[in-house]
Amino acid sequence: MKKNTVIIIVVAVIALIALWAISGYNGLVNSEESVSAQWANVESQYQRRADLIPNLVATVKGYASHESETLENVVAARAKATQVTVDADNLTPEKLQQYQAAQGELSSALGRLLMITENYPDLKANKNFLELQAQLEGTENRIAVERQRFNEMAKAYNANIRRFPKNILASMFGFEKKPYFEAEAGASQAPRVEF
Repeated sequence: MKKNTVIIIVVAVIALIALWAISGYNGLVNSEESVSAQWANVESQYQRRADLIPNLVATVKGYASHESETLENVVAARAKATQVTVDADNLTPEKLQQYQAAQGELSSALGRLLMITENYPDLKANKNFLELQAQLEGTENRIAVERQRFNEMAKAYNANIRRFPKNILASMFGFEKKPYFEAEAGASQAPRVEF
């Protein structure tokens, strides 16, 4: 009788451990997939911005033909930004930093492009330009929101793989920490506005 009780207890303990391991593993997979899905949302917003840029450049080009260097810089920065891609499964701090640097160069080039429009009153009043500028501003806001959501998902995932006892499963199955988006260099300084 006692032998049967011991066997039942051992089987029950093994079954509970197996259920915990399965549940924990599936939870880690769901958490990692949430990070990957959010990364896709971030990339989607960056792609939206890249898709708007040719229209913005074409509109400005019609008014500011002699500002070709600025326009060429925007086009080159866009090309570079769209070439730097990061797969959500191989998201390392170095790759994220490279991606963020390319997108930062594009943001900087767009800022210079929008600044030259101050010299063209007709362009500033042009309905197409105003619509494109509004779309671009909306996209920049969407990018900021999606990056914040990505950081929140990465934080939840990173905490999940570091907490005991799931850290045991995470190390057994190769779940690795995801990097965060960080502020760009010089972001702590307010931009200077001169009139």
